Amino acid sequence: MKILAPIRTLGNYSGRLFRSDFSAGLSVFLVALPLCLGIALASGAPLFSGLVAGMVGGIVIGLLSGSELSVSGPAAGLAVIVADSITGLASFETFLLAVLLAGVIQFILGMVKAGKFSGYFPDSVIKGMLVAIGIVIVLKQIPHALGRDNDYEGEFEFQQLADGENTISEIYRAIVTFSPGALVISASCLILLILWEKAATKGWGFTRLIPGALAAVLLGVGLNELFAVAMPAWYLGDSAHQHMVQIPQIKAGESVFSIFYFPNFSQLLNPAVYGTALTIAVVASLETLLNLEAADRLDPDRRVSSPDQELVAQGIGNMVSGLIGGLPVTSVVVRTSANIYGGAKTRVSAILHGFLLLTAVFLASSLLNRIPLACLAAVLITVGYKLAKPKIFKDTYKEGFSQFIPFIVTVLGIVFTDLLLGIGIGLVVGIFFVLYTNYQRTFRVVRDGSKVLIKFSKDVYFINKPQLKEQLRELQPGDYVIVDATAASFIDHDIFAMLQGFKETAQRQGITYELKNFTQTKRQIKSNARVRETTSSQ
Repeated sequence: MKILAPIRTLGNYSGRLFRSDFSAGLSVFLVALPLCLGIALASGAPLFSGLVAGMVGGIVIGLLSGSELSVSGPAAGLAVIVADSITGLASFETFLLAVLLAGVIQFILGMVKAGKFSGYFPDSVIKGMLVAIGIVIVLKQIPHALGRDNDYEGEFEFQQLADGENTISEIYRAIVTFSPGALVISASCLILLILWEKAATKGWGFTRLIPGALAAVLLGVGLNELFAVAMPAWYLGDSAHQHMVQIPQIKAGESVFSIFYFPNFSQLLNPAVYGTALTIAVVASLETLLNLEAADRLDPDRRVSSPDQELVAQGIGNMVSGLIGGLPVTSVVVRTSANIYGGAKTRVSAILHGFLLLTAVFLASSLLNRIPLACLAAVLITVGYKLAKPKIFKDTYKEGFSQFIPFIVTVLGIVFTDLLLGIGIGLVVGIFFVLYTNYQRTFRVVRDGSKVLIKFSKDVYFINKPQLKEQLRELQPGDYVIVDATAASFIDHDIFAMLQGFKETAQRQGITYELKNFTQTKRQIKSNARVRETTSSQ
């Protein structure tokens, strides 16, 4: 695997792509900024650790990623694991050592090509995950749009860590205690975003120069500053208030390096560090591979990402993040979908958002702290709606219950539990339906009087053995039976042995029995197998 291959692809980068990538990168930055801070809060980690992880996810992983559109950063799905790990390891510096080691594990997984595992995720579960995240984004942002900011930005769990509420009760509390200023700001920004997108579809030039997300943020800041003068009761405050973005500022006289933490290498012999590293590596890798599949599904150009290269990139990213005091990073759906819907064409947008986070921390924190969370809620609500359009439910239902049930179970599981548990429930149900579908449709039986044709329609595995055995049991004396394997490229050894063994049973019962097109290659079993195959000439 050529680790630096993605970087070399930038050598062919065209300037005509930059306008789209810059617009998308700026939109992702505005979305990522409160999420990085919120996830750090939810994880019980220093606020700067979330921003550091966002920078690394954008710049380092953006350069090396196996995908042109995936965006990485601190993940809400890891917040509980991170919080428990920091407490269990007794210090944040020891936890950073675990993050570094988790990166080493991910790097090794990528080099041994473990990313191929992503191909086993059922499509219905991927689709359900995208829709569920869209719904959760909308539900979680409604309180922020109404001025209730008790819950952390970026928290996806149904049961909320910050205030003991759940997603539904938090919305109720927000409605009861809504802030008129926040409501006006979020509603105005939402209307602006809708009109901006309609103008963009008509090709209006100004929409290419200014991203809709930036226009919404400028409107939100302007309205809030207007409230400060004209309607103080509606004013949401400044950087010191919970209704605003709150980037920590480096105090006068402090070194730039004061925001960074470093791993405690003296704990290298601590077994608990390795257990934490393995947990982070496995969970982060699974979340990344799922998001990579989702990114390919959303990609307008239908490019196919490299999961192995992505694991290598994530491994290097987590090593860097752990070394300089950042949270664990994964590829994340919210930022990736904001990137794609923002019109991104290449990885430059993800890299740009990382540099914008870097700039925000060191040069523009006081300015960015004047952004109300209510206007960012409007931006996120539009992203969530695009992920969970009602048409998706209708289209999936038309595909049949084998697709719709795993889809809807995944959606409900994520909305009413959390991201990882919901995906796990969806995968179990999805795999069950895959097995059920294969069990039902592997072969068909045609009977014409005493003539019976058992025709395999695709590959045959051990799970089909009970059904096939039942069909053989129903054969009657005097039947003329042909088992045709022309369409199967693989036949499991257990199936082959059973079909060969039935020859003696058929002879005793007066059944004429033939196997058609059972070749040695098709068997795909060891040449020392005890049972030899006979191929019918018919």
